[in-house]
Amino acid sequence: MPIPEDVTGDEIDKDVRQELQSLPKTLAEDVARNLVMVARLLDEDPEGAYAYSRIALRLASRVAAVREAAGFAAYANQKYGEALAEFRAAKRMTGNIDLWPVMADCERGLGRPEKALDMAGAPEVHKLDKAGQVEMRLVAAGARRDMGQLDAAIVTLQSPELAANSVQPWTARLRYAYADALLAAGREDEAREWFAKAVEADRDGSTDASDRLAELDGVEFLDVLADDGDDDEGTDEVKGGGADGDAAPEEPKQKD
Repeated sequence: MPIPEDVTGDEIDKDVRQELQSLPKTLAEDVARNLVMVARLLDEDPEGAYAYSRIALRLASRVAAVREAAGFAAYANQKYGEALAEFRAAKRMTGNIDLWPVMADCERGLGRPEKALDMAGAPEVHKLDKAGQVEMRLVAAGARRDMGQLDAAIVTLQSPELAANSVQPWTARLRYAYADALLAAGREDEAREWFAKAVEADRDGSTDASDRLAELDGVEFLDVLADDGDDDEGTDEVKGGGADGDAAPEEPKQKD
């Protein structure tokens, strides 16, 4: 697959670059450029990222960073069995436990929430840093919801990290998951409060908390041009809407 000329391979993390030093120089450069493309496309073009990850995997399957990148590309394309295999391979190569939460989420994707819960209670979780432990809590709550255990999901998310006033990288997603679980349990007033708190913490737009909050407030966004081709103003209109017109809440994604 073609790679833009501005991609040199030097953009990759220094730790990954160090791993690639075990390869011949030209091969290492090719692998690095493909890994850069994986990272560049992962969010906006998962299929493209997956294609580049397969090339990197074919070139250097014995490099842990390549296996990890291939795992994330497969995960982004909902190829959970393949992703889990790649994450397991990377873990075997490095002994690093950081991938434990996303491995558990792959178990959820494969329809095995009980296995995800087993992983949430495993000793490996205690070796995770704070961000990893929060991620594991999110996965465990999702597994509870998969099993129809809404109250247990809510309790799972109740933690010092949820109650903290300080905003961390995981705060918005944690508050969002809590709000969504409350809403699923029919606790709408509490859900609205926590969606509002998620909006306050969501500085980079990682969730759609503002849209969910608008739904609860009965605000409906309409595209005037889509509704009336004769309208020359071309602006969007905001008007009040009843509960019957609200869209059904979407399941939050764990990946975050």
